[in-house]
Amino acid sequence: MKPQYCIRNWSEYNAGLKHRRSLTVWIEESVLEAWIVEDLSGKPGASKLYSDLAILTIATLKAVYRLAGRQCQGCVESIFELMEIDLLVPDHSTLSRRLGQLLVELSVVPKEGACHVVVDSTGVKVFGQGEWKPRQHGISKRRTWRKLHLGVDEATGEILAAVVTTNDFHDGEVLNDVLEAIEAPINQVSADGAYDHRHCYDEIAAKGAKVVIPPRKDAKIWRHGNRKGKLHHRDENLRSIRKHGRKGWKQDSGYHRRSIAETTMFRFKTIFGGNLSARKFDNQAVELLIKYAALNRMIQIAKPDSYEVEA
Repeated sequence: MKPQYCIRNWSEYNAGLKHRRSLTVWIEESVLEAWIVEDLSGKPGASKLYSDLAILTIATLKAVYRLAGRQCQGCVESIFELMEIDLLVPDHSTLSRRLGQLLVELSVVPKEGACHVVVDSTGVKVFGQGEWKPRQHGISKRRTWRKLHLGVDEATGEILAAVVTTNDFHDGEVLNDVLEAIEAPINQVSADGAYDHRHCYDEIAAKGAKVVIPPRKDAKIWRHGNRKGKLHHRDENLRSIRKHGRKGWKQDSGYHRRSIAETTMFRFKTIFGGNLSARKFDNQAVELLIKYAALNRMIQIAKPDSYEVEA
């Protein structure tokens, strides 16, 4: 029987959910002061008029409310008019041209102690004809997607690191990039069987963290106990599985907490959809990072505190 859950902080969570889509607009004076920049770089080409902060602000508004380029421009112009702000607004072509050059930081609430990181990846669709055409007529060059590799804090659900690649990258190839992007100390990394590679274990061990990755069904011991040197994490997991069973190992190791990453991806696609509007890879990567930065803000505003109801 599927377990049932209740929410302890329902009133706070309910208020936070409403606040996520609040249309109250508040802009800091520092943002307005930095909106326009004077480009004295002397480099060839058109000079920059708008700061990166201005472009990032508009791109975030565009992502959160799923606006097209011209719609977002008109929305910001109307906001400035209502607030009596005498500033120019970047047009949609300027936003598209500058988007891929932005540096996006994921907002994370600092906490004490090391974190348990759950790692996974998901695909996000880019422009194309959908699923029916490839099934009927074979592979289409216009059907593709981007892979988003995430490192999520098991305790808070916040995204600690995100790496965007094309769909021809294996999950394990990007693990080290995800771990290197996490500044906080790590005490455990949980991932699915796609990361069951020797270099993945080595990369996690280099961070001084416990490795929780289920070995393959036909897995063999890599380093037997009669050999000199430290026992390998994978071999210890495999011995525990042989002794207690795969289900028992998952419960003892906390492997089921890896579902936090899947919950984060479900939350992302529910709020922002499963498609990208940008056409260039750099723009697509920044668009995804902006959405995940916004998702962190939303989690910080409203996150349910649930508990399992005993039958």
